[in-house]
Amino acid sequence: MNKIENETQLEKLLSTPGAGDCEVMSRLDGDVMVLGAGGKMGPSLAARVKRATDQAGRSRRVFAVSRFSSRQAAESLAAAGIEIIEADLLDRSAYGRLPEAPNILYLAGRKFGSTDRPDLTWAMNTLVPAYTCERFRSSRIVAFSSGNVYPFVTAASGGCVETDPVAPVGEYAQSCVARERVIEYFSRENGTPVLLFRLNYAVDLRYGVLVDIARKVHDGEPVELGVGSFNVIWQGDANSYALRCLELCASPPRILNVTGPETVSLRRAARFFGACFGTEPKFVGEESPTALLSNASACHAILGYPEISVGTLMEWVADWVGRGQPLLNKPTHFEVTDGKF
Repeated sequence: MNKIENETQLEKLLSTPGAGDCEVMSRLDGDVMVLGAGGKMGPSLAARVKRATDQAGRSRRVFAVSRFSSRQAAESLAAAGIEIIEADLLDRSAYGRLPEAPNILYLAGRKFGSTDRPDLTWAMNTLVPAYTCERFRSSRIVAFSSGNVYPFVTAASGGCVETDPVAPVGEYAQSCVARERVIEYFSRENGTPVLLFRLNYAVDLRYGVLVDIARKVHDGEPVELGVGSFNVIWQGDANSYALRCLELCASPPRILNVTGPETVSLRRAARFFGACFGTEPKFVGEESPTALLSNASACHAILGYPEISVGTLMEWVADWVGRGQPLLNKPTHFEVTDGKF
């Protein structure tokens, strides 16, 4: 595929299951619930689960739970045969209204605005997982986490692996470690099988690290050099990994880094986009010798390499931004080095 024409095609591609997705859905017993389904990844992940279920010929209910600030997302999911449940996951009483589901994809969390409302960030990233683990103690849970839990390392290191000690920088990253510890506690106490899905960073064509860089180069804005390298993964591949990780849950929790195999240079990415747009990137600041980098070789050994390479992803992003296609305007702040989001 040379390019993705519009949002309709983009959403379809993000939710199109691969053979591995369908195989897992054919083997897996029970319904699937996506908690935090109204965010950036939730809608396409829920849709992929439903489509993989249908293609596998299984009868399964797929639930999408969120406050759903976007009515369009809720209506689109409902039209696809997904059962919509509107709920505020910070409201403990809401959990009593949720149906049983043996398979939980947990996407709830808060990052942006962490500096302005750290109390809300901590509540969202610690209370909600506790409520979830209490309610679904007999389910298997794939819980989304973040590579932000790791220390900053050099590109030459190859990135942090799952056995490296956590060293969170800033309150957001600290709250991510707290989320993992809360989930780990309940997993150990109740025997709940869990996989901690440390994602770093997913790219849709409407948001993501590559989109942030491409937009700045396209608009003639300076690109900050504070973080000289990063990892990315096509969101569709991240969706596939999350779905297939339902079979990998364990107690105590299994940890899995999820990203692409490449370490991408910020300068090279900006210059690539500059060549696509016929402009010279503007750089400001100095490159730090370290960055938040994850090594996902364990994920690739178990589940295979991502289907979309970083080269293809960069071409898609350049085309999308260059044609002025819609963006979510939710910058990743990947260049932040002090943990203040």
